[in-house]
Amino acid sequence: MADSKLIEERALVVSNEQVDKRLYFTVLESPQIAAALCPGQFVHMQIPGMPDKILRRPFSVYATDPGSGTLKILYQVVGSGTEVLSNVVAGAHSSLIGPVGNTWTPPAGARALLVGGGVGAAPLFMLAQQLSEAGSGLCVVLGAQTKDALVAYDDYCALPGVRVVAATDDGSFGHAGFCTQPAQEAMDSGEFDYVAACGPDPLIRIVAGMAADRSLPCQVSLERRMACGVGACLSCVVDTVHGKKRCCVDGPVFEASEVVWQ
Repeated sequence: MADSKLIEERALVVSNEQVDKRLYFTVLESPQIAAALCPGQFVHMQIPGMPDKILRRPFSVYATDPGSGTLKILYQVVGSGTEVLSNVVAGAHSSLIGPVGNTWTPPAGARALLVGGGVGAAPLFMLAQQLSEAGSGLCVVLGAQTKDALVAYDDYCALPGVRVVAATDDGSFGHAGFCTQPAQEAMDSGEFDYVAACGPDPLIRIVAGMAADRSLPCQVSLERRMACGVGACLSCVVDTVHGKKRCCVDGPVFEASEVVWQ
């Protein structure tokens, strides 16, 4: 492996629950990886039932419970791998590699604005937990196509001291339209001195631009296709002002000001 800190562990599928048309929460028992994970990192998973596919799939970690040795992932069915995963039942086993990648690094005492679009809500939840526990001023803006797709909304609302703003493309809940509008309003309030964003590239490019216009430090978690997940294959490169970086091990969290947006 490229990183000696990586752990390979046989994980037990505890549950695999459909929460919207194409969205699932999966809980995996993986004690060593769960204990080592930090906000923003991910796991690389061998999909159960796909022994002929040697390439693993990367999944952001939504939450961990080191006490029970479990971690939770939120995923959307978008291809053959996640389609197979959606049919996996409790009791199956999978090979996991993790924790992969770097972490969010908010300034100490930061008043933070987190912006998550779709399954981009997943890599931000552990950061929100961390900031909530620290007592930092925190606002979370979540966007999705419909109310039913806001599957992380209740979890965020349950965090102490966190203000949650929702936006839906169809206007079925919260702000009618994209989450960029409430994110801009939050930045214009002058209440925040750190921004973190994750979601589709067009969304985080806009959020990064708004933060730059207001001289707000901003970090983004990027999604790229990954073959090896450990930095060897160079399939997930990101163009930055410092040259090409590997999303899997140099990221997935980047300073927004260093990303060269396409």
